[in-house]
Amino acid sequence: MMDGGICPTCGLPKELCICEEVAKEQQRINVKVNKRRYGKEVTVIDGLDPTDIDLDDLSKYMKGKLACGGTVKGNSIELQGNHRERVINLLASKGYSVENIT
Repeated sequence: MMDGGICPTCGLPKELCICEEVAKEQQRINVKVNKRRYGKEVTVIDGLDPTDIDLDDLSKYMKGKLACGGTVKGNSIELQGNHRERVINLLASKGYSVENIT
């Protein structure tokens, strides 16, 4: 007997659930660099759906890999510094579709 239960979205057992994988492929993600006060740069990642993806987990992963500070604001992740290219590579390695990242 499996303890995992069944996913309410796709109807598959929790171990086989592909909802998050499908959600990753369908995301339209924008990565941009904004200038803040005193010339500081901030990399902003928009377009992520917080209902399908755990933004806190993704933010924590990014901050660890990029060795920078950051936060989750609303539906976007903000990272301190200009990390545009590296963020795109990290998102691709996490399974997000590169064609949908601008």
